[in-house]
Amino acid sequence: MGKPDAPTPPNPLDTARAQTGTNVSTAVANAYLANINQQTPQGSLSYNQSGTYDWTDPSTNQTYHIPTFTATQVLSPQGQAIQNQTQAAQYNLSGMANAQSQKIAGLLSTGMDFSGSPYAGSVDWINAAGAPTQSYSAGGPIQQGLNTSGLANANNITQTYGGNDFSADRQQVQDALMARMNPQLQIQQQALQQQLADQGIRYGSQAYNDAMLTYNQQANDARWGAISQAGQEQQRMQEEANAQATFQNAAQNQAYQQALGAGQFANAAQQQQYNQNAALAQFYNAGQAQALQWHQAAFNAANAQRNQYMQEQYAQRNQPINEITSLLSGSQVQQPNFVNTPGSQIATTDVASLVNQNFNQQLANYQQQNANYNSLVGGILGLGAGAVKLSDEEEKENIKRIGTVLGDEHELPVYSYTYKGDPTHTPQTGPMAQDVEKKMPEAVKTIKGTKYIDQRRMMGGLLGAK
Repeated sequence: MGKPDAPTPPNPLDTARAQTGTNVSTAVANAYLANINQQTPQGSLSYNQSGTYDWTDPSTNQTYHIPTFTATQVLSPQGQAIQNQTQAAQYNLSGMANAQSQKIAGLLSTGMDFSGSPYAGSVDWINAAGAPTQSYSAGGPIQQGLNTSGLANANNITQTYGGNDFSADRQQVQDALMARMNPQLQIQQQALQQQLADQGIRYGSQAYNDAMLTYNQQANDARWGAISQAGQEQQRMQEEANAQATFQNAAQNQAYQQALGAGQFANAAQQQQYNQNAALAQFYNAGQAQALQWHQAAFNAANAQRNQYMQEQYAQRNQPINEITSLLSGSQVQQPNFVNTPGSQIATTDVASLVNQNFNQQLANYQQQNANYNSLVGGILGLGAGAVKLSDEEEKENIKRIGTVLGDEHELPVYSYTYKGDPTHTPQTGPMAQDVEKKMPEAVKTIKGTKYIDQRRMMGGLLGAK
C-alpha cells in the first residue's frame, strides 16, 4: 500500500456560519413554542408576531431576520366592567384628596402649641422619699464567759476525795481490835490445854490435835471478823468522802448552772434588743419604700397625663394628613398584570462539534494508517543493515501477514515471524524471499538450496517504484 493522505480540515467560517444559523433557527422555533395563547375565565392572553428584527453576524456578515412578538391581555366582559368601576372610584378619590389638600395647607403652616400642656413628673419627687436605713444598733456585746464565783469552794470539780483509799485508817482499826482480842485468845488457848491435860489427853495425840484444830479455827474466825470490821470502817470512811465530793461537785454544777442561766438570760436580752432594733429599721425602710412608691405613682401619673395630652394634639394634627393619604392610596393607578408563559426549549444542534469530530476521526485514521505504514517501511528499511539476509519461507515459523508495502505491480506483502533455529524466538518483520523473487528476481540469491535477499537491490527497486 502507498502512504495515506491527510484529510482536508474544515473551513472555520463555514463551520461558524452553519453553527450560527442553527442557533438562530433553534431560538426562533423556541420563541414560537413558548408563546402559548391562554384563555381563562377572567380573560385571555394572546401572542402575535408584530414584526422582524434584522441582525447581521459580525464574523460571517450573514444577516438573519428574527421575528418580534406582542402580548395582548383582554379581560372578560364582567372583569372589564369591574375594572371600569374601580378606575372611576379611584378617579373620585383622587379628586377628594386634591380638594382636602387645600384645607390642610393652613394647618401645616402653623406650628404646634404645647403651652397649655400638663407638667411632666419631676425626679425631685422620687428623691424626696429619702434614703433607706442600712445599719442599726446591735444592742450590746454577747456574753461569751461564765461567772463561777457564786458559791464558796465550788470553783473546781472534785476528781478525788480523802487524798487516799483509807488503808491506814483500816489498818489502825484492825490493829486496835487485834490488840484487844489476842490476849483473850491466848488465855482461852492456855485454859484449853490445861483442860486437855486434866482429861488425860496427851500433847501430840489425835484427840489433842483435833481439839487444838477446832480452837485455831475459832481463833482465825475471830481474827477474820476483826479484819472484816476494819474493812467495813474503811468502806464507811470512803463513802463519807464520796458523799462530801459529790456534794462539792453538785454545788459546783449548781454554781455553773446559775452562771450559765445568767449568761443565757443576758444573751437572750441582747438578742431581743437586736431583734427590736432590726424590726425598727425594717419598719423604717418599709415606710421609705411606701413613700417611694407613692412618689413614683405621682411621677408616672403626671407623665401619663402629659403624654395623653401630647398624643391628642398629634392626633388632631395628623388626622387630616392621614385622611388625604388614605384617599391618595385608594386612587393609585393599578399597574398591568403580566402573565409569565411557560417556555419550551429545543436542543441546539452542535454543527461545529460534529464537523470537528468528523475531522478528528479522519485524522485519527490517517495517523493510525501512517503509523502502520511507517512500521512496515521501518521493518523493510531495517533490512538494509546487511548486504544479504536469510529470508527463505522454509526457514521461518509463526508466520503472520501484517501488511503490504508500496503498490501497483511492486506491491510486496510483509509478515511477522521467527526463525526456526532461533532459541530466543525473537520476533522479526519483513518480506518472504519467494515474494521478492516474483517481483524482483535480481534481488534474490540461492545459496545451497536456501534463498537469501540482496537487501540493497531490493530497497533500490522498492524506492524506485514510486
